[in-house]
Amino acid sequence: MASKIADLLATLKKPSAKYSLIGLLTVGFFSGVFFWGGFNTAMEATNTLEFCVSCHEMRDNVYQEYKQTIHYSNRTGVRAVCSDCHVPKDWSHKMIRKIKASGEVWGKLIGTIDTKEKFEANRLRLAENEWARMKATDSRECRNCHSFEGMDTEKQKLRGAKMHKIAQDEKQTCIDCHKGIAHHKPKGMKEEDL
Repeated sequence: MASKIADLLATLKKPSAKYSLIGLLTVGFFSGVFFWGGFNTAMEATNTLEFCVSCHEMRDNVYQEYKQTIHYSNRTGVRAVCSDCHVPKDWSHKMIRKIKASGEVWGKLIGTIDTKEKFEANRLRLAENEWARMKATDSRECRNCHSFEGMDTEKQKLRGAKMHKIAQDEKQTCIDCHKGIAHHKPKGMKEEDL
């Protein structure tokens, strides 16, 4: 056993053409840590409210609506920002969402929603895309903060408690009933979406 360890150490200390293998591994390790830290820092920077509203399309449209909702200002002071609802927390789903969001960057570059009029013309399509994403994930981002198990229906208004019970029994998800919770509902919605 000791000879195998000695052989391994000897192999790690052998020079490559110019540097030892252990030196190359050390540099590789620290380069990887540096790259990973920078990558994660950049990913987190794109999840801030300031980043999301840095383009006028968001700042002038949906951000103004969001500021009038309970997710922005409430009695407890807990604020949900854009990424809380629109970006998954776990790494793999977050990366998938970020890759899909690159299509939104293309839309920004070509000016798909760069005016209030264009935004309103596309609002229904954008909302339906987001509702479909949330439905497909069982409202995963909503459930980061809200859960049926954590609800005290005794403290809810009668209608809310009744509807939450029905939603649980029928295996519904948050977005089935809570469209327009943080943004205005688009004109032209289908009857079942109201």
